[in-house]
Order: sequence, then C-alpha cells, then structure tokens
Amino acid sequence: MTPFGARLRELRRERGLALGEMAAGLGVTPAYLSALERGHRGRPNRRFVHRVCQYLGIIWDEAEALQRLADLSHPRVRVDTANLNHRATLLANRLAERIAELPPERIETLLRLIEEE
Repeated sequence: MTPFGARLRELRRERGLALGEMAAGLGVTPAYLSALERGHRGRPNRRFVHRVCQYLGIIWDEAEALQRLADLSHPRVRVDTANLNHRATLLANRLAERIAELPPERIETLLRLIEEE
C-alpha cells in the first residue's frame, strides 16, 4: 500500500462510500481504484488527485497534503546516488536490501530521523 492509497481508502471509508460508488463518481473502474488503494498502481497524476479532491470536497491544506502523499507514492522507487558520497550509496543499497524485514516501529524511527530538519 502507498501513502496515497492508504489515505484514499481512509477518506472513502470515513465518508461511507463503497469502492464502486467512488469509482463511478471519479470516472474510473472499481478495479483501478482498488489497485490504487492497495499500491498496485503507480502514483496518480495531478489531474486525478484534483478530481478526488473535488469529489470528496477537499480543499486548501488537506488538498495539498493529499497531493504531497500522491507525490510520495510511487511503489517502485529509484534512488540516484550518483555524485553523492559513497556512504549515501551504501545507505540506499542497505535500505533496499532490508526494508521488507524492518518492523513498523523501526520504519517510523527512520522516517522521523529523515523528516527532521
């Protein structure tokens, strides 16, 4: 599941919408919407996110947050470490090797470290 897919499912359920009902309202198939929620489709384009926001009545900060989640929701990430320190390349490769084994609490710890500014 992607961050966008998880949030989309949460929004749909909060509003009591069936998958087919929301898919019809967005002009997509239920199979597409289900695949998007489960992270089996690539990140949605801006036009689709805008349609979701219109359909669900999402505006301002919440719409921007949903677009940010969509931007961060490519299920197959490519990390380019060319021209970076060799340790950055090591980090990217070690994370790629081990991410499936990491427990949720370790993932949360790593996210907090990365998101600190």
